[in-house]
Amino acid sequence: MSESDTSGPAVVLLSGGLDSMVSAAIARERGMAVHALTIDYGQRHIRELQSARSIAEKLGVKRHVELPLDLRQFGGSALTDDIDVPKGGIGEGEDIPVTYVPARNLVFLALTTAFAETSNSRDIFIGVNALDYSGYPDCRPEFIDAFQTMATLATKAGVEGRPIRINTPLQYMTKADIAREADRLGLDAGISWSCYDPTADGKHCGLCDSCRLRSKGFAEAGLVDPTIYAVQPPKA
Repeated sequence: MSESDTSGPAVVLLSGGLDSMVSAAIARERGMAVHALTIDYGQRHIRELQSARSIAEKLGVKRHVELPLDLRQFGGSALTDDIDVPKGGIGEGEDIPVTYVPARNLVFLALTTAFAETSNSRDIFIGVNALDYSGYPDCRPEFIDAFQTMATLATKAGVEGRPIRINTPLQYMTKADIAREADRLGLDAGISWSCYDPTADGKHCGLCDSCRLRSKGFAEAGLVDPTIYAVQPPKA
């Protein structure tokens, strides 16, 4: 979706990760008051909820909603079920890894759209990325375009000619680009969280796909990685 040029409120899907933090900061930079939605879906890496709170505070969001939605009742993912998180490297095994949470962004964007409509917001920001990512189908541009159409058809705002726009400012950025953007925006990337399988003492594991992509991004950007890893991620 094209970049928004409005100064009205924006609703950001804030997971606590680096991508969502940068997306929220971009919305703020564009002059929008930021409302943030964080979903507590029973994820293995629940530590990211603490990061979401820290990010919301640092960015001065106008309203931060934490919504419980226990997807452990469904299972089917290494993030919500008793399934080991892969540690063998990016792209190991199946094309779509077991860390995929079935229809997560479909469900989350529907909830974010409802929050946006009740907040009188015409702009949603989501930090999906289609370059350096794990191959999840609900991160692809085709999905975002299809959801945009659905959101326009399914909401009062859309029917009345005020469609809610889905902004994806990081869609075609590499992880290095995102790390550079965090640096440009003056963000403390160290308060964000990426790891799928944190250690008992609260460190990034260093070996899951998300840790590897994070580390690769900072390295390729030529920036210091502020992340504390239990094991230093192997160089890609």
